[in-house]
Amino acid sequence: MIFSELIFNSVWQNPLLATTNEAENAPIVLAGVLLSLIVIYLASKIGGELSKMIDLPPVLGELLGGVVVGASALKLVVFPDSGAAASDSIIMTILQFINNISPEAVTSIFQSQSEIVSVLAELGVIILLFEIGLESDLKELQKVGSQAVVVACVGVAVPFAAGTAGLMFLFNVPVIPAIFAGAALTATSIGITSKVLSEIGQLKSREGQIIVGAAVIDDILGIIVLAVVASLAKTGEIDILNVIYLIVSATVFLIGAILLGKYFNQTFVAIANKLQTRGNLIIPALIFAFFMAFLGNAIHLEAILGAFAAGLVLDETDKRKELDEQVKPIADILVPVFFVTVGAKVDLGVLNPFIPENREGLIIATFLIVVAIIGKIVTGWSVFGQEGINRLAVGAGMIPRGEVGLVFAGIGAASGTLDKPLQAAIIIMVILTTFLAPPLLRFAFKQSPKEKESLEKANLLG
Repeated sequence: MIFSELIFNSVWQNPLLATTNEAENAPIVLAGVLLSLIVIYLASKIGGELSKMIDLPPVLGELLGGVVVGASALKLVVFPDSGAAASDSIIMTILQFINNISPEAVTSIFQSQSEIVSVLAELGVIILLFEIGLESDLKELQKVGSQAVVVACVGVAVPFAAGTAGLMFLFNVPVIPAIFAGAALTATSIGITSKVLSEIGQLKSREGQIIVGAAVIDDILGIIVLAVVASLAKTGEIDILNVIYLIVSATVFLIGAILLGKYFNQTFVAIANKLQTRGNLIIPALIFAFFMAFLGNAIHLEAILGAFAAGLVLDETDKRKELDEQVKPIADILVPVFFVTVGAKVDLGVLNPFIPENREGLIIATFLIVVAIIGKIVTGWSVFGQEGINRLAVGAGMIPRGEVGLVFAGIGAASGTLDKPLQAAIIIMVILTTFLAPPLLRFAFKQSPKEKESLEKANLLG
């Protein structure tokens, strides 16, 4: 104790000592990041190839690859924000053995290495949404805009109401935790859905455009719902001004970005044509994408919304096809980091029924999973004015909760709103909806015209 106090006092009195230690550890942090990336890329490629072999979306293989190398199995890629310690990481154990470093230094290195990998994952999802924006057709997206709004609103309202009411009346969960868990059911992972749509060539279909548009709106509504339940958990009251601010800022941001894009496109092309060195097209595009992502983050929305808006804007330029080809290699490098880390943060230990404290969570999780799936599937039947639309595909595309649902669970646990069984139930729901959605979406789009026609007739009769 005295020794640690001496160190603390020395660092406090001389901050340069802490800086020196960080500088000395920098090469080891880099080694940890490199080893993590090797594991992530191996998991991504092996998982993706195996999924492709059995005719499943490669993104599902990347997620499962993350589960294998993450907290649930090999513990090669683990993160402090998921409750892991440096001693849980096999990579940290290897680095400690090679470099003979102290346990205190290992903890610091683990924190730094995890933060870097997490930032790379965030960059990955930003690039993914920028790429999806480029591949989307703004004119087509505008055509299905009203349908997308309805789908998003139904996809938020139905699972939220059913989940909250069910937890209160069937499981006697108190009001605020029930509201928080119901809110976790509203999320849709646009990253996972859009990636699957792109892989199966359905991104530009009517269904694909409705799903993407609804997922973007769903993300905005999810942020607003999260702000409401978070303030409710902290104070027991809803901050109305904050909710109004989020609604106005989200609307102005997206509409403003699209309207200004018409004027920006000509400027962008002119700049790209004048530049003579390598990257004359991709670098200005990335500057614009990152600036829009920064703006989205700065006004307390999501960086991915800004990146998606940037992609939609540049989709209207004459350079779109060329730009799309140049973004793909960058996406191939960064996007797998995002999907593998999502899988790596999943702890399948919560599914073990032999652990007594998991049993209550498993029972509640069964209810939440049913509500989570049905609550999104019904959104397909809320689409109006579209003959021959694949309603099952629209609903299936809204199912995955992904990292968004985990954020709800994490904030609920940190605030003390959710007890362990309810937190475990939300995590189980997130895991299963994330992994079920890609094959279900693939199945929905595989319907033959006859099957599709019979489904439509059944819908009309129903």
